[in-house]
Amino acid sequence: MKIFDITVIGGGHAGLEAAYVASQFQLDVSIITIPGIQLASAPCNPSVGGVGKGQVVRELDSLGGAMGFLADKAGIQFRTLNESKGFAVQSTRVQIDKEQYSIAAEELIDSIPNISVIREKVLTILKEEELFVVTTTVRSYRTKKLIITVGTFLNGKLHTGNEQTIGGRVDCESSSGLRDLFTEIKTRPARFKTGTPPRLNKSSIDYSKLEEQPSDSSVRNFHGLHEPFFRSIKQVSCYLAHTNERTMEIIRDNKERSPMFNGQIKGVGARYCPSIEDKAYRYPDKNVHHVFIEPEGLELDTMYPSGISSSLPKDVQLSYVRSIEGLESAKIEVYGYAVEYDVIDTTELSLALEHLSIKNLYFAGQVNGTSGYEEAAGQGLVAGANAALSLLGLSPLVLSRHESYIGVMIEDLTSNTRDEPYRLFTARSENRLFIREDNSILRMYPYRAAFTLNTALDVYQREFIEQYGIVDRFCDETMIPEGSELMFEFSGDEDLQKILRRMSVSELLRQGWLNPVKTLERILTFHSISIPYDVVRAVAIAKKYDGYIKRSESQLEKLKKMDGTRIDWSEISASKNISFECRQRIQRIKPETFGQLKLIEGIRPATLAVVAAKAL
Repeated sequence: MKIFDITVIGGGHAGLEAAYVASQFQLDVSIITIPGIQLASAPCNPSVGGVGKGQVVRELDSLGGAMGFLADKAGIQFRTLNESKGFAVQSTRVQIDKEQYSIAAEELIDSIPNISVIREKVLTILKEEELFVVTTTVRSYRTKKLIITVGTFLNGKLHTGNEQTIGGRVDCESSSGLRDLFTEIKTRPARFKTGTPPRLNKSSIDYSKLEEQPSDSSVRNFHGLHEPFFRSIKQVSCYLAHTNERTMEIIRDNKERSPMFNGQIKGVGARYCPSIEDKAYRYPDKNVHHVFIEPEGLELDTMYPSGISSSLPKDVQLSYVRSIEGLESAKIEVYGYAVEYDVIDTTELSLALEHLSIKNLYFAGQVNGTSGYEEAAGQGLVAGANAALSLLGLSPLVLSRHESYIGVMIEDLTSNTRDEPYRLFTARSENRLFIREDNSILRMYPYRAAFTLNTALDVYQREFIEQYGIVDRFCDETMIPEGSELMFEFSGDEDLQKILRRMSVSELLRQGWLNPVKTLERILTFHSISIPYDVVRAVAIAKKYDGYIKRSESQLEKLKKMDGTRIDWSEISASKNISFECRQRIQRIKPETFGQLKLIEGIRPATLAVVAAKAL
């Protein structure tokens, strides 16, 4: 029987990233996925990126992931969110053609000879000495490393009104419970819940009553090796609608018919991604909510009304949808539903996403209690890379929370038991000014370089780092003379007093009254220096934030040093200088670093002081 190096169970966003990155190490990889479901399918919102999530996609791309590449291939609308705010919080969001995204994913995986895609349903998983045996409806497979990325399919149950269906998503079967698949793993007692809105027939919508949101041609593609502003397929618009008093009245009048409020659904939903029922009862005085009408694909007949996820009965869904201006004649093609599913306790995972008690077993994605394609993909890459690195005897990939949003997420997940689906926000990071989209390559390069690979991506990143250094030194060393005509070009007469002194290019770029990227582009052109746009943008924004970042750099360096310090949780939990309650929490979480210890809920400052004193 063939033995795979790494087997991934589940072909969603987490599974695809795990297999894709592992294959780059020339290992023998397999993906086992339920028949009838395309790889990297998008069962919920048809978009990639967003606030905090756009940064994750760019981090993935810099680490060698696939999501940015696929989003560019299938992108039908590009936008920059928070564009009116500072560069640090700006994020790219790409509306994708769901069909084209999966087609691109299938083509990508098919092009890799050391990945086998097995479309069979998994029945059981057994551990035999150093190998796992995965038995499907057809045959059994052996593997050295196993990565479980089953999304919402573990004991999945769908709810639309009082209608209940077994499955992980509409028109799909579910997997068995994890304890049925693998008796050695336990799931959390409380199940989680997610939801999706009804899909509307695009020809039944009156777009003249909606606010159009066209694609922005100035938004840079995600994938570093793609032409920055080239679009692979046709671009289309999204539209904005709003709920009203009548909409919310219909929902509130049917509370007893809502599975979420009549006791039918027991699972816990995401606080930060509420259903329309949640909004109706949580905010009784607010009747106007955004509804983003998004195309699901160029050839698909459906639109996705983001903001009105629901598990209400079908007649109620149709009624409240048609109460919205522009949707008076809307036809529902697929009704909204909620799905309950099993999740594991992520405190039983290491920072490498390996199970602490079962060696060579990894978990990633929604089964870890997260929500969102991007969060799943980030975990998938970390799990896949670590499975490969472990097989090769190399150091694990552990991303610092001070350098990446993926690192923030994984440390958050492994440090505490989640009581609701986890969603990544920029506010979860202590270092938001530094963790930006523009400098993703700079932040991720040391981690990617540690893989010791030499792909086209690695060559591109080495050139990027070299060019960045050249432009960075140019900005520090090049002086703009007092009264320079070059400086006058950037300002009106009212700004002359701001620049009538000699200053370096770096100092000029920090001036609040000009755009640092356009300014640096003009200066480089003036000096006949040709540098790729991405490098210019990264340097310019870094110079813009240089003063802010330096003020907190000293403190952050201390935090990074302390947070990254390895600790012996077993020794700490045996210490008599620490309270019994804290010792219990440490024994349950088993923190590997001081930073992880600090994040555990209920850990007292006195405990941190004891551990810090010992570590120093």
